[in-house]
Amino acid sequence: MSSYEGKTAIVTGGAAGIGRALCEELGRRGCVVHVTDINEDGARTVAEGIIEKGGSAYSARLDVKRNEEVENVIAEAADMQGRVDYMFNNAGIAVGGELRHLSLEDWRPIIDINLIGVLHGAMAAYHLMVRQGFGHIVNVASVAGLAGCPLMTPYAATKHAVVGFSNSNRAEASGLGIKVSVVCPGFIQTSIYDSATLRNATIDQIMPKIPFKKMNAEGAAQRTLKGIERNEDIIVFPLHARILWHMYRLWPGLLNFLGRKMVRDYRRAISEN
Repeated sequence: MSSYEGKTAIVTGGAAGIGRALCEELGRRGCVVHVTDINEDGARTVAEGIIEKGGSAYSARLDVKRNEEVENVIAEAADMQGRVDYMFNNAGIAVGGELRHLSLEDWRPIIDINLIGVLHGAMAAYHLMVRQGFGHIVNVASVAGLAGCPLMTPYAATKHAVVGFSNSNRAEASGLGIKVSVVCPGFIQTSIYDSATLRNATIDQIMPKIPFKKMNAEGAAQRTLKGIERNEDIIVFPLHARILWHMYRLWPGLLNFLGRKMVRDYRRAISEN
């Protein structure tokens, strides 16, 4: 029997990518899944797919930038199921390009979604879970939140903040019966790259400079749920992400050297176009 059987989970950004894969995998494992996304039709499609395969799911439009909407979705799920076991704060966007080409206005949307959006979900779920005496908050960050990522500075900055928030909250939550994990995947094959906001660059100019094979979203979801079952504090995958993380902790200068090379290659590609 799955440890997720009969539990209730809320997933933000559930219409695509890792969020969708998490919803579908949770549904297969017997979890009641509340699929939320700013893309209402996409969330409904994912929920309907889970139901068609014998699972239990609901969908709702959710803009994580709006705290009232987040609180309402969590309260409604709790009213319907009588509990919330898992809160997956997964919604996120990417902003890239060299820092010198970015403005403060480029930073505002990614901070609002990747950081403030996570805080909205984590805080609302945390207050509920404190009252019920149990629950697991899962914040999705990135290996870029552990070791940095040139050409994606706003993304890396928000993910570093999510890692710091999660690790700090975990220490406080443990004595209250609540678990907190932060997920730090490496490069995953999702649409986040295609929808990224880029300045003075294209995704085809940036991605070839990253020398790692992308993991599929289904594999990412399975590894995430495995880490949650183990109550891992920081869930890092796949292998290239774990290597980068350990490398940064042991030899930060080597990783900085690789980052500078990546920037040089990128600038060369830009100048040739």
